[in-house]
Amino acid sequence: MLTDSDMGQNYSLNALRKENELLKTRIKWLETILDHVPAMLYTHQNDIKTVNWCNRYMEDVTGYTLAEMNNMGLDFFKSIMHPEDFDLAVIAQQSFREDKSVFGGVLRFRKRDTEQWCWLVGLAMPFTRDEEGKVKDVICAFLDMTMAMDTNDQLAEAMREVLRKHNDDLLSKLTAREKEILKLAVNGLNNKEIADVLNLSRHTVETHRKNIRLKLKVRNTTELVALARKVGYQ
Repeated sequence: MLTDSDMGQNYSLNALRKENELLKTRIKWLETILDHVPAMLYTHQNDIKTVNWCNRYMEDVTGYTLAEMNNMGLDFFKSIMHPEDFDLAVIAQQSFREDKSVFGGVLRFRKRDTEQWCWLVGLAMPFTRDEEGKVKDVICAFLDMTMAMDTNDQLAEAMREVLRKHNDDLLSKLTAREKEILKLAVNGLNNKEIADVLNLSRHTVETHRKNIRLKLKVRNTTELVALARKVGYQ
């Protein structure tokens, strides 16, 4: 004969079993959703850029299995990313070492054993940290931009708006004097000529131009002029 205690234990056990089954069903449903999200979702170790998890969609789109990605480490990204865009992976890696909260970018990639490059837009952000608070794993989501072609006009306008905001952010880093010097440099004036126009010493102009390059993260006058024209200086 079952006692009240026995009945209580059986009820608790059945309740736990039912809850466990519900959790399994929910986990399976979430896994199915992640696998079918039309975007490449993955996590990687920040220091060595080794993929440690990805959804099935990423395997299908890249042509690599998770095991292959994991074994290849950084070489996986080298194999799918355009050579001119690969530096973005290194920049993102360094940015998280410097406690950047999110990194966004646009890059080209191609599927395994194909020649066609596709444009991706994506975001990456810290996912886990070690005991010292340093970023350990990063979670990323990348979307093939060609999938947005059903809204072609909106996509074009969105890109223009992003560029406008980016340009405004760049210009906001410069002082009024630096903007004057930048405009004159774009018009082809050298340091001596700029100094004469603004009634400054040549050394002062050189110092300003050095600060401009540092703020805009360009290495030389050619890159400076090219960037200035992008932000609207003619």
